[in-house]
Amino acid sequence: MNLHIRLAVLAGILSMAATAANAQSFPTKPVRILTPSSVGSGPDVALRAIAEQLGRKWGQPVIVDNRPGGNGFVATGLFKQAKPDGYELIAPDSSHIATHPHTFRKLPYDPRKDFEPIRPILNTAFFVVVGANSPYKTLGDIIRAAKEQPGRVTYGSWFVGSPGHLGGLRLQSLKGIEMLHVPFKDMGQLMAAVAAGEVGWTLGSDASAGPLEKAGKLRYLAIAAPTRSPIHPQVPSVGESPDTKGYDVQAWVGLFAPSGTPEAVKQRISDDVAAVLKSPQIVERYRLLGYENPDLDPGQFAARIQRDTDAWGAVIKQAGLRLDD
Repeated sequence: MNLHIRLAVLAGILSMAATAANAQSFPTKPVRILTPSSVGSGPDVALRAIAEQLGRKWGQPVIVDNRPGGNGFVATGLFKQAKPDGYELIAPDSSHIATHPHTFRKLPYDPRKDFEPIRPILNTAFFVVVGANSPYKTLGDIIRAAKEQPGRVTYGSWFVGSPGHLGGLRLQSLKGIEMLHVPFKDMGQLMAAVAAGEVGWTLGSDASAGPLEKAGKLRYLAIAAPTRSPIHPQVPSVGESPDTKGYDVQAWVGLFAPSGTPEAVKQRISDDVAAVLKSPQIVERYRLLGYENPDLDPGQFAARIQRDTDAWGAVIKQAGLRLDD
């Protein structure tokens, strides 16, 4: 019996040593990163910059494979077929992981069982955006108008179930108000409508609203985050006013591996991505895109996913929102 135990222990040690050795030599062939983001979008531009730097670091090509459409189901369907060896990764956004489980009764994937968090690669906090000639000067003005005229204040988003839509629902839930949601087909149409005064307000990132804001056609009233943005320090945060404190609307894009990927391989990828995100090239690219680097290790990232999933679930449940009814 003692011999059997010793052999089992030895086998375990050898297995761990082999895994560690594999992680040290990873990768020995090209790595593919699937993404539901379309080519040329902000997340795609950031991901390609990261992939380029990783490729140099690893001495292997890192290929970004765009598979947009179907609420991200096209990309996730391919990802579910991947081997758990680190050579096939995916970069979904927070909607696919934290809100889709609540807005869809049936998903073709399980975020908890099929995805293993490696590291978030970008974070964006959304600005409260109005037209240049809007009568609203603060987010408090919007809240007061909605209380005085329930259902008359309009807010737009880039599609039903988007962060812009859910962010409006969160404000309604937080302040006990009622507003009218106006969905658009794409971000460009939405921002043009807000600039023209056809819609009262919206939520937008600096990547989506920045061009018209710089042109003087849009104004940022506040950033829906606890603290001010280093990119726009002149814009107040919602945390600075008791009337709007607690209103938080942020989105992220993260890197995930298939379930069963060895811990040593995941840690190697996470460490290397963390180093790349701190490189001057990526720091400058993020500054131009208006993105932040959320420096979270796999465990911290998993904890954030759980918090976001729980928080958005409460908002979605209260609104009774379903996208597949």
